[in-house]
Amino acid sequence: MKVQIRDRSRRPVGVASVDPAQRPTRVRAVAADGSEHEVYLDWERAIDDGGRLRSCIACGCPHVYRRRTLPTFAPFALVLASAGVVAGVLGYSSDPLVLAALVALVVLDLAVLALARTQLACYRCGTVYGRVAIARYHRPWDARTAAEPECQPDPESADSARGAPSTPGNGPSLPSKP
Repeated sequence: MKVQIRDRSRRPVGVASVDPAQRPTRVRAVAADGSEHEVYLDWERAIDDGGRLRSCIACGCPHVYRRRTLPTFAPFALVLASAGVVAGVLGYSSDPLVLAALVALVVLDLAVLALARTQLACYRCGTVYGRVAIARYHRPWDARTAAEPECQPDPESADSARGAPSTPGNGPSLPSKP
């Protein structure tokens, strides 16, 4: 699996390839600037009986959610599809060449949907897991789960990175439960 690792204050650390079958306790993550960082992984209770990831191995948060990512050419396909709609509305769709272009746009849109990949992401640290088998019990992002105290980023790490003093008033404000 490909892991885009972030620390507990949600700052990017780097990208690493991890084999869940081997369960390495540390990996080298390559940052965007090319530097390498050694990252320790927490595999305790992270894999379910089916061999699928059920919690974050970077921070240990038990809550992860699924999300879909579109290929990089998706905005281009959206612009072309909009042009096709305009051509249809203006009445140019009776021309065989325009009809062929509209069919090509439909195929392009279907390709965008087919190439969309599902990833897992951690609520607490934001680490993203790609090329991983996803269990059926993982759900899309949920605001209530994200508001739970155990899903909040580590306020001490975030404050120390900004140079702010670590006081209880600097922590995240959480909505009250009804």
